[in-house]
Amino acid sequence: MRFALCELMFSRIFGKFSKDIGIDLGTANTLVYVEKKGIVINEPSVVAVNQKTGQILAIGAEARKMVGKTPSHIVATRPLVDGVVSDFEVTEQMLRYFIEKVHKESFALMPRPQVVIGIPSGVTEVEKRAVVDAAVSAGARRAYLVDEPMAAAIGARLPVQEASGNMVVDIGGGTTEIAVISLGGVVVCRSLRIAGDEMNEDIVRYARDEFNLLLGIKTAEDIKIAIGSAYEMDEELEMPMRGRDLVTGLPKEVIVNDSQIREAIFRSIKIIVNNIKSTIEETPPELLSDIMQRGVILAGGGGLIRGLDKLISEQTDMPVRVMDDPLTAVARGTGIILEHLDELKGVLAETQYDKVSF
Repeated sequence: MRFALCELMFSRIFGKFSKDIGIDLGTANTLVYVEKKGIVINEPSVVAVNQKTGQILAIGAEARKMVGKTPSHIVATRPLVDGVVSDFEVTEQMLRYFIEKVHKESFALMPRPQVVIGIPSGVTEVEKRAVVDAAVSAGARRAYLVDEPMAAAIGARLPVQEASGNMVVDIGGGTTEIAVISLGGVVVCRSLRIAGDEMNEDIVRYARDEFNLLLGIKTAEDIKIAIGSAYEMDEELEMPMRGRDLVTGLPKEVIVNDSQIREAIFRSIKIIVNNIKSTIEETPPELLSDIMQRGVILAGGGGLIRGLDKLISEQTDMPVRVMDDPLTAVARGTGIILEHLDELKGVLAETQYDKVSF
């Protein structure tokens, strides 16, 4: 007992020299917000592991460079799948890397920060616990969780604690979060496991079915970013699609345009739009009138797909706008919560336990 109290006392002392951080723990990218500094880290959620020794070789941007280019015993993997922890130990190592990177230039010998982490709104208690345990094991003094759509709404400076409706659609890498928020809580929400990664898979399938071309996921993502669209465009965009011919096994290049990529990702876009419509149908009419004034807010990397705001507006008869810098919305929201923790404690996700690092 005495030992545990000593550990707790040291943890609090080290905590005074630590920088509290907000983390957008995304399937594709992890962003880290440091109190009073802003976003200081934006790196891919990728870890390269040597399967022979179990040693972690690289994390973040360095590991991303290895994807698809490693020998068989080295695997560049994502420890998060659909926004939740799939590999606890690797997630812990990744979080430890980011926490230590933030404190590298400070005097904190053993960083013990408070951490606010954005998570998908549809996760289970077990999945919440995995995130908190990973953060605490990585060195956090205390870990708080917040639903990603709530964090995105706070990052967009929406009045989430007022008695008025705010609708946020956060399209990330692994999940799409659709939520109506009022009085500091989520009134209606949907969490889909269809988002940016699924669109990349759609492009890979399209290349295989239409051109007998085998594409890498990273190539598909580059094509989506460069010429992907959800609505017919005024000016045609083109880009070479390079991969391996499935018939001859030799390299092959095909020129594709925005219309073809729009056709490729249409299925995923349609599911997202249909779920936005269903969420609107479930929203109380008093909140709908507020949303019609403010509009639906798009956040996340998927919100940058050309014409998506126009398509959603056409399908829902609602004004839709892409928020400023949608890629960093959740991270900014976690940072604002950190800096106003006493005022915004009510917006944090409920968990059935409270865990503090000793």
